[in-house]
Amino acid sequence: MKTELIELDAEVKALLLEAGLPVSDLSGKASLSLLGARKKDGQLLGVVGIEASGTEGLLRSLAVAPTARGAGLGQHLVSEAEAWAVARGITALYLLTTTADEFFVRLGYKSIARDEAPTSIAVTAEFRELCPAASAFMRKVLVAKRQND
Repeated sequence: MKTELIELDAEVKALLLEAGLPVSDLSGKASLSLLGARKKDGQLLGVVGIEASGTEGLLRSLAVAPTARGAGLGQHLVSEAEAWAVARGITALYLLTTTADEFFVRLGYKSIARDEAPTSIAVTAEFRELCPAASAFMRKVLVAKRQND
C-alpha cells in the first residue's frame, strides 16, 4: 500500500472526527505533515500526522477507516511516519493517547511522565488543551538505519 504526504481536507477531517480525534488546531499549521494511505480509487483508508519541531515531533492524528481496521494499516502508518521523521532529522517522537497505549507499547513507545515533555511538545495545543491530563504520554527514540541494513 502506498503512503504519501496528503493535504488536510474535508475527507481527512471527517476520518479524524469519526475516530474521536481533535481537528480544531490542525488548519494552517505549517509544522504539521500528514501521511495518508488511499485505495486505488482514491478513498482515504488511514492517516497519521507529525507535528515537527527541530529534532522532536508529536505523533498525532492516527486514524484508520472502519473498513480497513484489523489489517495492520495503523502499524504501517506509524512505521511510515517514523521513517519520514528520521529522514528529516527527528530523533524522538512523542504522543498522547486515551485509548491506544497498548498498541503503541507494541511499537516500541514507552510511557513517560507529562512533566518530562520537552518544551516544543508541551507548548502544542494538543498537549496543553486538547488531550485530557489522564492521557498516556509516550515517547520513542528514533534511530536512523544504516544504509547497509
